[in-house]
Amino acid sequence: MRILPAFFLLLLMASSCISNKRITYLQNLTDSTSYELNEFIPFAEVDYEYILQPYDMVEIDFASSDEELTKAFSFQNSGSNTNMARSGGGGGQGSDPLYFRGYKIDQNGEVEVPKLGKTKIAGLTEEDAKNLIQNKINEFFKEEVYVKLRIAGIRYTTLGEFNNVGVQIIYKNRATVFDALANSGETTILGKKNKLFVVRQYDGGSKIHQINLNDRAILASPFYFIQPNDILYMEPMKIRQIGTADNLTASMALFAGLLASTLLIINLVTQGN
Repeated sequence: MRILPAFFLLLLMASSCISNKRITYLQNLTDSTSYELNEFIPFAEVDYEYILQPYDMVEIDFASSDEELTKAFSFQNSGSNTNMARSGGGGGQGSDPLYFRGYKIDQNGEVEVPKLGKTKIAGLTEEDAKNLIQNKINEFFKEEVYVKLRIAGIRYTTLGEFNNVGVQIIYKNRATVFDALANSGETTILGKKNKLFVVRQYDGGSKIHQINLNDRAILASPFYFIQPNDILYMEPMKIRQIGTADNLTASMALFAGLLASTLLIINLVTQGN
């Protein structure tokens, strides 16, 4: 009979092996700035305005009272490509119409627009790039042709302990790290939320940053907002190395089964003696 209390005690210890403090977002941690509920938290003082980079995808729209003028800046059959993209399926990766109708910045930082040729826009903000394209159009046409240029969504990559890994797209020009988490199906329970690595591109190279999602101070961090081409990698907890189960629930069931079998054998041997 003494075996049963020990059995339940071991089960209780196993079920509580991951503390809520390791999986709860936005806590007041003792080793960082404390923020209370309803307290105003200003954004970090960083230049968030995104600078266009090679291999970015931008969307450029043209508008005019004369439709023939806007057709001059459109690629042939671009509408059919867009419709094909919208009808395509497969994991969300094949249904990105902006891949077909957008303008990709090449390795030299240039986009090629019909009639205008190649224009270097890498290193510029969206507004500066729009003004550059607008000025080039004004040199060709006296009629009014208006330009709208924007990033074709925020593309980023999730790796590690995410429920949905791979290239993700948020169709906004501004998104927080929590927007990115929600868009990628959240993290698994085994993800180290205090160690989310962000690989970010800069002019001429990349840097690796580490942020803590458990800490409320992330709201004032310069990495609270993600940027296009970010790579988010979350490490797994060490419990991932224990057993062969793919998740915590299955692991606990495996441990409970093994423990029950062991106790049953011990009980039979004890009664036999």
